[in-house]
Amino acid sequence: MSQYHWDQQFTALFDRCLDRYRNGDTDYQGYYSDEDLAFLTSIGYKPREFFDFVEDFGDGGEPSIATAVMVASVRRDYLDVIMNGQLSDHEIRPHELPPKDSELEGYRWLPRILVKARAKLRGELDPEIMYGCGGDRAFLREHDIASADFLRAVWASGDDDGKIVEYLKKH
Repeated sequence: MSQYHWDQQFTALFDRCLDRYRNGDTDYQGYYSDEDLAFLTSIGYKPREFFDFVEDFGDGGEPSIATAVMVASVRRDYLDVIMNGQLSDHEIRPHELPPKDSELEGYRWLPRILVKARAKLRGELDPEIMYGCGGDRAFLREHDIASADFLRAVWASGDDDGKIVEYLKKH
């Protein structure tokens, strides 16, 4: 894999998968060659995680391919810089997420998206959980924050939820 052109490889794979999806093939497990799987692993992505972006874009037009690349870029950097290229074997399960109506300092959905964002950075999302789902997008849209920017803010805040609350107050 070319490190210089990884985003182009991501985009080409996205486009190829989107074509299959739009042609009625919804079994994402058949989308990927061994080379594709090696590429996804190298950027810290799981096959279903990648497909979720394809599916949501195919069904509703968002998140855009640009958003998908930017989110992947943050995850890829976190894997390299913080995790030294070592994938985690832990997964956050759906029942471990805070409820959808949970709040932190008056921000509904914040506890849930924080858990998802931290798990996204570490590559620990269960295949049934998507960072950037419709609920996440509604929260981020309400606060005028791009998905990748929120991930970077979560990365910078570490485990300090108060820093994220301050970040939200600025928006």
